[in-house]
Amino acid sequence: MAKTEPFEKYSDKYDKWFERNQDAYQAELEAIRQVMPPPPAKGLEVGVGSGKFAVPLGIGIGIEPSEKMAVKAETKGVRVLRHVAEELPFSDTEFDFVLMVTTICFVDDITQSFKEAFRVLKPQGCLIVGFVDRESKLGKEYSDKANKSVFYRDATFFSAQEVGKYLTDAGFENLLFKQTLIPGEEQEIIQSGLGKGAFVVAKGVKDS
Repeated sequence: MAKTEPFEKYSDKYDKWFERNQDAYQAELEAIRQVMPPPPAKGLEVGVGSGKFAVPLGIGIGIEPSEKMAVKAETKGVRVLRHVAEELPFSDTEFDFVLMVTTICFVDDITQSFKEAFRVLKPQGCLIVGFVDRESKLGKEYSDKANKSVFYRDATFFSAQEVGKYLTDAGFENLLFKQTLIPGEEQEIIQSGLGKGAFVVAKGVKDS
């Protein structure tokens, strides 16, 4: 069952994080932009939430099981379907890219979620996954304080290496990583690779 309860109860609190942390938010957006296909690529965001990423990134369609979050995204012009990542309501090879941002920690089955993304992608399409690396300082703080968080109480955190393996197991190739929110660096700094940044963007290509 999709972990929607905290987002139904605290959707406004979720949005306020982005308002309070504008620099981190903008760094996350830019890290994603750096690996996105150029327009007019057709994209889908899975776990679109209130549209905080879909809207500035120009993604017009999303999947979101939380009613309150979906309505917020719809008011911003995103077409939202109430489904889950493990069962996407689309035909094979419909999209040029699929985006998932801070979604994998809330899905029931990450393997099935990645396989579904693979299915709906066109050949040479890509899955882009943004997440907090469990092995980073911030990831460890989130894990340690999960029981006190309305959002992360039932979340499952992953390391960047684990996400890479899940992508490979689902059939994705040519993996690429970007990282930001790096301790000791300016917040807007984005680097290739993994192992330093708290927020990691992993990209895998459907090569067939």
